[in-house]
Amino acid sequence: MLYHLLYPLREIFFGFNIFKYITFRSAMSAMTAFIFCIIIGPKIIDMLRQHGIGEIIRKKESQQLYSLHQHKEGIPTMGGIMIILAILISTLLWARLDNCYVILALFVCLWLGVVGFIDDYLKFKKKSSKGLLATYKLTAQIILGLIVGIVLLYNVPNVTQRDIPFFKDIIIDLGPFYILFVILVITGSSNAVNLTDGLDGLAIGIVIMVALAYSILSYIIGNIKFSHYLFIPYVRDSGELTVFCASILGAGLGFLWFNCYPASVFMGDVGALSLGGALGAVAVFIKKEFLLIIVGGIFVLEAISVILQIGFFKWKKKRIFKIAPLHHHFQFLGWEESKVVVRFWILASLLALLTIVTLKIR
Repeated sequence: MLYHLLYPLREIFFGFNIFKYITFRSAMSAMTAFIFCIIIGPKIIDMLRQHGIGEIIRKKESQQLYSLHQHKEGIPTMGGIMIILAILISTLLWARLDNCYVILALFVCLWLGVVGFIDDYLKFKKKSSKGLLATYKLTAQIILGLIVGIVLLYNVPNVTQRDIPFFKDIIIDLGPFYILFVILVITGSSNAVNLTDGLDGLAIGIVIMVALAYSILSYIIGNIKFSHYLFIPYVRDSGELTVFCASILGAGLGFLWFNCYPASVFMGDVGALSLGGALGAVAVFIKKEFLLIIVGGIFVLEAISVILQIGFFKWKKKRIFKIAPLHHHFQFLGWEESKVVVRFWILASLLALLTIVTLKIR
């Protein structure tokens, strides 16, 4: 919005030319989102507390897990509302609103935010850890992926073509499977982040690192000189997604201020689903979905641990892990919660660095 209002004044007033630069607007977007969370955070936490919207700890599934987390019972949840508001406001302020990728990214974030809100609200109403039926949740995610896939397919040239990490001359064409691929990426990423959100600061800390990596990727891929130098397919207008990713980064840091151990608020599904879906959407827009497996490696491992646990138990009536998702497994091994979180953060930061390095190793 500020770009459209102030950049045209560059020939009249000194200094307004700075709004042309994505780097400046991205930095301001991150700062705006962070400051917004810091200011509005206490008010939202108090509001959630006053309405009795608190965390419900499962007891029937695992007595040991309940004993480890029972002190979190009643801590305000649905704090993801502040994250979505911060992303929305900072992106609308600092991004170009004539960019289709930005509008689609916000649409994905809001759509999944609504799905997550309904899920969290039903948990609150039922006073149970079970909210929206998995079938309904999955259906909403599939419909979203279908909408995004169709919009991209009919509006973006060569959208079905993908390069392979580490190889500069290999291009694959997804063809008729493109929309299915988009659905898989957005659905998988949103659910993976949701599964990871189980310890204080764990999911949001990793989201911050993934958002930082994708802000760099978006900037490079949206810059024709940098993309050609690195032999990366150029995606026109995708550079503006740097502003959107920066808003996720700033909102994530602002939320972490309250969510770090011991947490004062949890993001709930309203935050986890929207953040995961937004990152997946950005990966789709800049054609770097395969790198999402690397940079979001912790999310992938968390999701795989659940799939393996359920599948192996149905097959052999035995468990591979003490409990799933994976972060709880390490708790059962005796690791302190803060140690699990920080070590996962360390691994996530290394994976983010590796992801950036792949741009040069081709």
